[in-house]
Amino acid sequence: MFSLLVTIPANASWAQNGVTIAGGHGEGGATNQLFYPWGLFVDDDQTVVVADSQNHRIVQWKNGNTTNGQVVAGGNGAGNRLNQLYQPTYALIDKETDSLIICDDKRVVRWSRRSGTTQGEILIDNIYCYGLAMDEQRYLYVSDTGKDEVRRYELGDNIGTLVAGGNGAGVGLNQLNYPTFLFVDREQNVYVSEWRNQRVTKWKKGAKEGIVVAGGHGAGSALTQVSYPFGLFADTLGTVYVVDEVNHRVTRWTQGATQGTVIAGGNAYGAGANQLTSPIGLSVDRHGNLYVADSRNDRVQRFSIQ
Repeated sequence: MFSLLVTIPANASWAQNGVTIAGGHGEGGATNQLFYPWGLFVDDDQTVVVADSQNHRIVQWKNGNTTNGQVVAGGNGAGNRLNQLYQPTYALIDKETDSLIICDDKRVVRWSRRSGTTQGEILIDNIYCYGLAMDEQRYLYVSDTGKDEVRRYELGDNIGTLVAGGNGAGVGLNQLNYPTFLFVDREQNVYVSEWRNQRVTKWKKGAKEGIVVAGGHGAGSALTQVSYPFGLFADTLGTVYVVDEVNHRVTRWTQGATQGTVIAGGNAYGAGANQLTSPIGLSVDRHGNLYVADSRNDRVQRFSIQ
């Protein structure tokens, strides 16, 4: 996601009951429905951009309109034509060009947000991209699950610079194993959710190794563990927030912590307001409210900061 500068008090807490702000009407392709929502991006004005993976489209939900979303990319069936997407995993807004940058099937594509746009353009191809982030200099960071690495790109460049991993799949601190979602802070530190390593690592700018900042103790439900992590972000204090898909929860890890605290979900799987079922995407607005793509409930939940 974009490195939104969010300051969250160290003693913050969130409402245990989430409010559905997108979807929640069963899986389907209508404008009030989602089908396995994946990555999630929240803009300054609380517009929510959802990678609606199994509908092969990106949907935008305006703040205050929880009834219907607007298809802003794809939605023309599954495929790799320029007017199609195939199981997109993440999209972010590039304000400079008023466009969406999207992780699609083996490519990164850009779609203008201007009305009348019917197709995108390819920025990077032949890449098993999963997550995206953009820093304040508008460098684009892309995770590649095929090469177990993260690269930084100038827009228009499709070679990029290695910033994390790149030493094959493994548990070494110089390795990644199936990197999914990313977050980049103001210092260009890169945070990576490593799905198969059950951990989040932080790679300082120019580092050859990462530092484990969440998990790293295998799969399980203990507070020292994250099981198959996906969406994440870090606040200005360096506290890490991460989706723990298998445990149907979001946990918060303060800097240097050896275990996390549960801040959303964690009440077994289900469709209750205090429950999540296989959550994937995570984002935060400028106030510190949490947004979770609750994939198997086909909805996006907002947990308000208290």
